[in-house]
Amino acid sequence: MQPILLFSPHQRGRGLPACFPSFVEPAGDMEGFLTKPDTEVKLPRSTRVKNKTPAPIQITAEQILREARERQEPEIRPPKQKITDSPELADYRLRKRKEFEDLIRRARWNTGALVKYAAWEDSQGDLARARSIWERVLDVDYRNPTLWLKYAELEMRNRFINHARNVWDRAVALLPRVDQLWYKYIHMEEMLGNVACARQIFERWMDWQPDSQGWLSYIKFELRYNEVDLARAIYERFVVCHPSLSSFIKYARFEAKRGEIARARAVYERAINLLSEEEEAEQLFIGFAEFEEWCKETERARSIYRYSLDHLPKGRAEDLYKRYLVFEKQYGDKTGIEDAITSKRRFQYEEEVKKNSLNYDSWFDYIRLEENGGNKDLVREVYERAIANLPLAEEKLYWQRYIYLWINYALYEELEAQDMDRTREVYRECLKLIPHKKFSFAKIWLMAAQFEIRQRNLKAARQILGNAIGMAPKDKIFKQYIEIELQLGNVTRCRALYEKYLEWAPANCYAWCKYAEFERTLNETERARALFELAIAQPALDMPELLWKAYIDFEIAEGEFERTRQLYDRLLDRTKHLKVWISYAKFEASVQEKNNDNEEQERERIERCRGVFELAFDYLRTNVPELKEERAMLLEEWLNLERSFGSLGDINIVQNKLPRKVKRKRPISSEDGTPAAFEEYIDYIFPDEVALAPNMKLLEAAYQWKKQKILADEN
Repeated sequence: MQPILLFSPHQRGRGLPACFPSFVEPAGDMEGFLTKPDTEVKLPRSTRVKNKTPAPIQITAEQILREARERQEPEIRPPKQKITDSPELADYRLRKRKEFEDLIRRARWNTGALVKYAAWEDSQGDLARARSIWERVLDVDYRNPTLWLKYAELEMRNRFINHARNVWDRAVALLPRVDQLWYKYIHMEEMLGNVACARQIFERWMDWQPDSQGWLSYIKFELRYNEVDLARAIYERFVVCHPSLSSFIKYARFEAKRGEIARARAVYERAINLLSEEEEAEQLFIGFAEFEEWCKETERARSIYRYSLDHLPKGRAEDLYKRYLVFEKQYGDKTGIEDAITSKRRFQYEEEVKKNSLNYDSWFDYIRLEENGGNKDLVREVYERAIANLPLAEEKLYWQRYIYLWINYALYEELEAQDMDRTREVYRECLKLIPHKKFSFAKIWLMAAQFEIRQRNLKAARQILGNAIGMAPKDKIFKQYIEIELQLGNVTRCRALYEKYLEWAPANCYAWCKYAEFERTLNETERARALFELAIAQPALDMPELLWKAYIDFEIAEGEFERTRQLYDRLLDRTKHLKVWISYAKFEASVQEKNNDNEEQERERIERCRGVFELAFDYLRTNVPELKEERAMLLEEWLNLERSFGSLGDINIVQNKLPRKVKRKRPISSEDGTPAAFEEYIDYIFPDEVALAPNMKLLEAAYQWKKQKILADEN
């Protein structure tokens, strides 16, 4: 059988390397392979669907996937081939090379395929072919440093040192900004012991002025071979190339580590001359001062700290100040240190309060500084200067921070200075200063009264609180005053205070409830009931539900169930809220639990509860039929109670009235009135509405007419 030529000589020269063979043995029907191109695709004929009705048996996607998984054939792996002689090996290599070349021909820019090809040739021991393929890879993408690294590693692994040098030279010439190439090249030469060549490579690299790490690597290289002078020369070039703070500090530490104190000091001075105006100059001064401290030059270090604090802006010298404080605590005199530090900070705070005398936070910091100093006269002087800066506007918002100056002043005089007369005077002056007709501060009144109580001057405390009630009554003042008198056991004063409280705020339900609770603790039931009656008779209340609940709980606790029913009836005359009906029904369900001696009383209790639910349901159905959700909630509570009654309960009464939930949509209008979208809502359909469905529209119209008539009569 004659071999069939797959490529012409012209094609072989263009598309394949010289080592690729020009013929292969035929396999199978080669004629068909040559005559039918791979690109020929037979498209299916378009068919017309005649019957579009759904199939009688529907098949789901899950069923299709499950059947496909069950009918899947087991994976068939080709047998492992063992090569036993040279012809088989040559045939294997020929087939693999053809596969790689075909893959590369289809996607020439696929460097991954070329890298795999080169690795395979390397594994076959054909380094010439591998090297040729690597050159082809670099022709495709020479900017990829990983390719250069792998190419050089191939040469180094096979100990072709000169070839590796050629690869590295080409790599660093084409990609001089890739540090890894330089590091690998230098590492190879250093591992070979060729120090001079490694130094030459470093010099070539430094001509490109790399970043700091490259220079430091060069310096470490020289120090590994004890070339200190060469390292110093490199440092000089380094700080010229990168005149930064870290560069000079590393250079100075290098000199100091080798005992060259004068050289290190000269480096620091040179850095200060160049970088004293930079943002990070603080760290430079700190490093210089720590260096002098390490050299036992305490006065030099102190001078550096003082010079830097005088020349650096305050906002950029916080860390420097802390280091100076630690330094002075270690080497300086205590009195002098504290005076210096305090005077420095005092100057800073003086500058701040001069810029803005109404910046009360700066005054607080200034006062805290003087308090730490312990000089009472200076502290009082700063307090007096601070409180002299009144807010410009008589609005409580601007006075809130200012008032704390007075509070701290009074606490300092009481706790630190222990001058009670001055403390009393501070409170008195503060209370005179506040414009109580516009606003007041209950905290000051209460603190002044508590101070007098601590001084066992109860009369003065009562006078202060009385003035507070007369000039600027507040809830907090009334509550605190009543609590003080209650602890002292003065019932008459407590009643008088409650009366004043209610005269000032007759709509405050909390005050009414507390007053009634106070009377009840004294076993004054009738007085408490009278207070509740007065409270609910008020024309306006801030939280009437709280008051009615307290009144009802009071009557229940007293065992007055008939009075409780009357209260519920009165409350229902005012409001027909759902919670009121439910509370009334639950009360009837539990009112006789302590006295249920026989089944008849139990039945009576249940009937009362059902009667309340019936009234509530009839009211919601007839008067407010639009509140369907409230009606459904009422029936749910009724059903739960019927279940709790056990054998005496009858859930059928409620189940016949339970509604059916239906999802409906209603239009949502935009601002201009046009319909924008639809929203879903839950509607409740009750059994009685279904029976009256034909007449619902008529009933709704009648209800709307009645509602409009009532509104017209009220107006």
